[in-house]
Amino acid sequence: MTDTIFLKDRTAIVGIGETAFGKAMAQSEEQLACMAIKAALDDAGISPSEVDGLCSLNMENVFQHDIARDLGMKEVTYYAQMPAGGHGGCGTVGHAAMAIATGQANVVVGWRSRKRSGRASRVWAQLEQRIQGSRDTWLRPWGIIRPVDEVGVMYTRYMHEFGATRDHLANVALAFRSHANRNSNAFMYAKPMSREDYFAARWVSEPLCLFDCCLETDGAIAFVVTSSERARDCRTRPVYIHAAAQGFDGGSAILANYFTADPMRSQAATCAKSLWRQSDFRASDIKVAQFYDAFTPEVFFTLEGYGFCGRGEGAAFTEDGGIALGGRLPVNTGGGSLSEVYLHGFNMISEGVKQMRGSSTGQVDNADCCFVSSSDLGPTSAVVLRN
Repeated sequence: MTDTIFLKDRTAIVGIGETAFGKAMAQSEEQLACMAIKAALDDAGISPSEVDGLCSLNMENVFQHDIARDLGMKEVTYYAQMPAGGHGGCGTVGHAAMAIATGQANVVVGWRSRKRSGRASRVWAQLEQRIQGSRDTWLRPWGIIRPVDEVGVMYTRYMHEFGATRDHLANVALAFRSHANRNSNAFMYAKPMSREDYFAARWVSEPLCLFDCCLETDGAIAFVVTSSERARDCRTRPVYIHAAAQGFDGGSAILANYFTADPMRSQAATCAKSLWRQSDFRASDIKVAQFYDAFTPEVFFTLEGYGFCGRGEGAAFTEDGGIALGGRLPVNTGGGSLSEVYLHGFNMISEGVKQMRGSSTGQVDNADCCFVSSSDLGPTSAVVLRN
């Protein structure tokens, strides 16, 4: 088996690109993707004709060959797509690093483009077309229809077992909104929120209210990866991919670990073993982190799953500004999916790069590495970036 430590610091992210974020944007998903990728390549000082690798999510509506044609790429020798939606974002970074480290490609672009906010209904609105397989037949007849319902059930159990409250959820929502209020590109930049605002919000799936749920937005984000050697000659400061991992256990199901002996043990536990084995850093060394946050409770599960705190301690970790700027571990310093943009976690990747460059609007002083994770409520992935 290939030694995954072989990847350590051998590749770097040398460019990031973002479109504006909004609702019902005029551009198509293909146009948004091309805008973000071109911006990332310009950031790196690399021509599209030099790109020979492409990575995206398998839910991407824009095909690799369309991107290559649109941007003038020549010969693409590696392409890959990650499954599981928000669980696979960091996996695209890992695949890009492996492609370069093993000689499959020299310059790899990863991206996510999304335009869903203007649609009349979401996929779960067509429920009669979706009840199939063990997961759907186990959950849907009992009224667990949407992702928010699944997470709400899990957090209800978490509250029962560990004494967490909605105040802990508010800690997450408020911290990330305050970070977004510093970030002029964030969708919620000009919309401060108080604790009173949080508790006045309507229910979406009790115990989760509106502000426990991610945004519904359009936009695109891209990144460029190349070898560490070439990275030194690129336009921007390289951010090294120090460690990258994926993982799930045999009882995994998307957003529902109900087939495991312990539903409160997220898939992060499996991914974490691989990630920290590769890394020179440990959870205690991390000074800033970017967590997947489609729903506020996911922050508690990630804190515990990757060893930032003990089992059942994730909610308490957020007390006294624990995940806000100036706290024990600042998390989602650009606003995250709750307050910056929802692009299946790709903004966590770009924000991690900004932190390592020293260019974040929520910059953490003296941060020499950044932890970035995808959703751990199912097959998951994570990376450690360093400067």
